Amino acid sequence: MSETPVTIITGSSRGIGRAAAELLASRGHAVIVSSRNQDSCEAVAEGIRSAGGQAKAIACHIGHEDQLGQLVEKTVDEFGRLDSVVLNAASNPVYGPSDQVDQKAFDVIMRNNVFESMRLAHLARPHLKQSGQGAVVLVSSIAGQFGNRFIGVYGMSKAAEDQLVRNLALELGPDGIRVNAVAPGLVKTDFAQALLDDERMVRYFESTTPLRRLAEPEDIARVITFLASPDSGWLSGQVITADGGLSVTGGF
Repeated sequence: MSETPVTIITGSSRGIGRAAAELLASRGHAVIVSSRNQDSCEAVAEGIRSAGGQAKAIACHIGHEDQLGQLVEKTVDEFGRLDSVVLNAASNPVYGPSDQVDQKAFDVIMRNNVFESMRLAHLARPHLKQSGQGAVVLVSSIAGQFGNRFIGVYGMSKAAEDQLVRNLALELGPDGIRVNAVAPGLVKTDFAQALLDDERMVRYFESTTPLRRLAEPEDIARVITFLASPDSGWLSGQVITADGGLSVTGGF
């Protein structure tokens, strides 16, 4: 079996997930680039390989549980091991107050952001245990730490995800698997486009964040890489807030 650590990153065809895949590959990981579209995944994987890294594209719709199992199985078949899982894929179909969220949208948000993260962590568990250095990293959000008029249900899902981190840390810890999360502030990604299109919101974040800027995907990728590495070997059950200091101002 190769000693190269192997990492699955969901939602990694763009944004934070892509930045994490590229950075982890540059640090010696073999990465699985995964999102709904195989062609989009392959484009990112090819770029990583062209830069000298190891990468394989495996499409997976996180809302389809059978595909989650296949993602893990194909990874282990390809590389013979699995050392870490970065749970980055998420859904937020509604930008607006909670009275605009119907049951279908609510179920999609909660299932994709909470249940499927939990499920994939458990599917990966036997392989992460065998690794001896297993790590699960969830990408949460500061939206789960404060009230919000525009993405409140998404924030509810992220608050639940933060609790999932604590639960999984207890459940998977005896297998030597660490479970942590990073909770970003506003990041310049396609996923956050609805917020980025709101000029007042952008000006507010830029003016109230102590570092006076929005995050780039690479800012969050660095935290993910730390949490997936042995450098964070004594951390588990933690949610690391990466928001340029916004949370110390009292929220948004």
